[in-house]
Amino acid sequence: MSKHQHFKYSNSIIVYPLMILFSIWLVFWYQVRIDSGIKALGIRPQKIDGLIGIVTSPFLHGDINHIYNNSIPLFVLSVALFYFYNKIAWKVLGFGILLSGLLTWVIANNGNHIGASGLVYVLVSFMFFKGIFAKHYRLIALSLVVIFLYGSMIWYVFPIKSGMSWEGHLSGLITGLVFALFFRKQVAKPDRYKWEEPDYNEEDDPFMKHFDENGNFIELQPEEDIEVESEIEDNQKPSNNHNRISIKYTFKKNED
Repeated sequence: MSKHQHFKYSNSIIVYPLMILFSIWLVFWYQVRIDSGIKALGIRPQKIDGLIGIVTSPFLHGDINHIYNNSIPLFVLSVALFYFYNKIAWKVLGFGILLSGLLTWVIANNGNHIGASGLVYVLVSFMFFKGIFAKHYRLIALSLVVIFLYGSMIWYVFPIKSGMSWEGHLSGLITGLVFALFFRKQVAKPDRYKWEEPDYNEEDDPFMKHFDENGNFIELQPEEDIEVESEIEDNQKPSNNHNRISIKYTFKKNED
């Protein structure tokens, strides 16, 4: 697959993140206007009926500030995900929700964990570590941008603020790291020079033929046929008329 196909703009890069954002705000509108009780459908740790929150929790938020603070990073990171990792974007989002939610259900002690912040941490962690592991200059640049914009979020994987699901943040961070290690296919690879290929043969390289064994540059000449005609008199036979033998030599210039 050509490297240019990995970083190609299409309308879906903007449309899909907008659809995700719209669905979250639509659920919030329903929660505020029609049924506020759906907030109880978050992740409730170690409870069987709390497992449903693994799927529903990213769409539920406590108040307008909560959903607003998650919306901007979710949109920005989703756009970056669909542009730089288009082939695996839906896998990262879908499995990211499931795995980070399951980890939250396992490691948290109590409470009702809601909000898309866990998914935001999945995206931040995945894009940062994946860029480093991939060693592609564009993906490394994305890693640096992500850590510049959202690096301070690392503090919220610790219980430093009451009422905030640090377990969900930590689960998202772990999930993103796991995905960065797991998703290796269909990701842009760093450019490799010809001599870095495993089947590279120095003797077949036209450029290397310009150098001798001591590393001196040699100007190669095109092959030319040089014909030299030589006449040899055959004087060995006793005859008044000398026999002449015409011999044609052909020389080829070497490239060495």
